[in-house]
Amino acid sequence: MTDMSIRDRRAGQLLIASAGLALLIANSPWAGGWDALLHAHVGPVVPRLGQLSLHGAVADGAMALFFLLVGLEVKREWLEGRLATPAARRLPIVAAVAGMGVPALVYLAVTGGAATLRSGWAIPAATDIAFAVGILALLGPHAPPSLKLLLVTIAIVDDIGAVIIIAAAYTRGLDVLALGAALGIVGVMVGMNRFGVRRLAPYLIGFALLWLAMLASGVHPTVAGVVAALTIPLRAPDGTSPLRRLEHAIHPGVMFGVVPLFGLVSAGVSLSGGLTALAQPLPLGVALGLFVGKQVGVGGALWLAIRSGLARRPAGTTSAQLYGAALLCGIGFTMSLFIGALAFPDNSQAIDAAKLGTLAGSLLSGLAGYLVLRRATAEECPPDDELEARKIFACDEPPER
Repeated sequence: MTDMSIRDRRAGQLLIASAGLALLIANSPWAGGWDALLHAHVGPVVPRLGQLSLHGAVADGAMALFFLLVGLEVKREWLEGRLATPAARRLPIVAAVAGMGVPALVYLAVTGGAATLRSGWAIPAATDIAFAVGILALLGPHAPPSLKLLLVTIAIVDDIGAVIIIAAAYTRGLDVLALGAALGIVGVMVGMNRFGVRRLAPYLIGFALLWLAMLASGVHPTVAGVVAALTIPLRAPDGTSPLRRLEHAIHPGVMFGVVPLFGLVSAGVSLSGGLTALAQPLPLGVALGLFVGKQVGVGGALWLAIRSGLARRPAGTTSAQLYGAALLCGIGFTMSLFIGALAFPDNSQAIDAAKLGTLAGSLLSGLAGYLVLRRATAEECPPDDELEARKIFACDEPPER
């Protein structure tokens, strides 16, 4: 097992452990004290928002680093990685778009389009890459490298869509002056890139200032992470990559610190209602959106794109393995919990219901995906060389026997 696979597995395990701990606390005698701690106001007064709660500091502050990492990964993959060519983009983009649209439609159908619940349509649209890749790492040879590359690439496109949704659908009461300041900061950062600034310190200062400006503007401040990442230079004159350097520097802290911390402060929900609570429209819509919507959307799009000739099947994969990957896309967790809090900002009961649906749908998707992939048999399709293997989507014909 490679170091990357081991790291992915451990990150997924830590996230699972943090979510489990949050559930235990929420269903223990300490639930009231824990909730009071999470909503205690700490730190300096922030324009428009006053003092952030502990939960807000994690969700609005620390998670900006998660989105910075997402943005760095998206830029690198788009310019020189798995999304660098139109052919490589075709299959994951089609699958990701369908995998966001169908779950939203399932959610709206289950909730009956109720006006009070409509804002939650995007909750089941996201995929949690840490959980999904962690499960693939546990499967070892049952999940070929090309399948992991496909899943990660779908998740990258999915992240782009989620950021656009957060910026467009969950922005309230814009402050024009603060928004203008944010745009000015972005302009300065773009200028630094164009004029050859390759040191990371000025960009990190710009990121911090951009976060403050967006926080004051009404645009969700975590979007600052993605926007700032897009201004980081990919290459320096000496051939080094400032972007890769920053990505490698923050990756461990984000995946082993920020993401599990977010799971700990966000995943706690009372299970006292049991199946009766899950049967309510909001949690049921989220759960079915993730479990049914994702496998239908992603799986159907993969099948249709490959069958029609629009895209090629990833090397060495079978139809059963592609279906298993589509199931794993139904693990929403981090991003779904995040969007759930944005969708119902003044309704703690709705947020808890969305959490319940997210946990149920993610658990079903993860277990089903694991079992399908565990039983699937890999089809041999050896690439010409290792480099071609990493370019993915290259299996036109099976090898001669």
